[in-house]
Amino acid sequence: MDFLDPNKLDDTVADSANMDMAEKARIEGEAAELQTRLDSESAPGQKARLQLELGRNLVDLERGEKAWPVCKQAFDYFLQQENWEAAAECCNILYLSDQETSLSALGQGVWLAVTYPINPEVTVELLHHIIDDTPEDSDGAAVAAATAAFVVDMRTADHPRREDMLFFTQQMLGKVARQHSDIKDQAQFNYWIEKLELDQPDKFLVRLRNIVDVLVQEDWWFDRDELRASIPED
Repeated sequence: MDFLDPNKLDDTVADSANMDMAEKARIEGEAAELQTRLDSESAPGQKARLQLELGRNLVDLERGEKAWPVCKQAFDYFLQQENWEAAAECCNILYLSDQETSLSALGQGVWLAVTYPINPEVTVELLHHIIDDTPEDSDGAAVAAATAAFVVDMRTADHPRREDMLFFTQQMLGKVARQHSDIKDQAQFNYWIEKLELDQPDKFLVRLRNIVDVLVQEDWWFDRDELRASIPED
């Protein structure tokens, strides 16, 4: 792994703090249109898709309390259909809705996104939330960043944006290293990776599982053992 000093890179993660009025009006219009379509939609699959998109818009408008029930219904449908990627996307929106059990939604989204070979960009976004919600001196952020880099490396062999995603996850890892242990150069970074065993997936993935358990507690919406048992062996 290469060390990328976050101080020498543009911050590609930070979002604009304020939404201008034109953008807000556009999202308001989209939300209203989606709600109209949803009210007249009877096909379960299309309805769930509309709910996911509506939930995303409601979160953008900071209406998390309205986004939650809409997206939870969509999640339940996608889970039943074994559409793991869409279910993970719902968990992302449920986390962003900032409700009482949003951390549980994040943990379950991470479990799905790491367990199943879905779009790595969805997986990375969910893992990045763990970094954002973890104290800088905690190992949890390092585990999440290492997992993100591992997932991208494993899942993007033929992806047209492989190099961009690899760079982004290495940037994530470099930023976490600096915050965690004031890492400033490649030698320090290599030592840090080895010390925290972030070059050993069989170890850091177990630690990620523990982080997920802390996030979810006893609020699981699916049976993990049952889902694991249904995964075909290589």
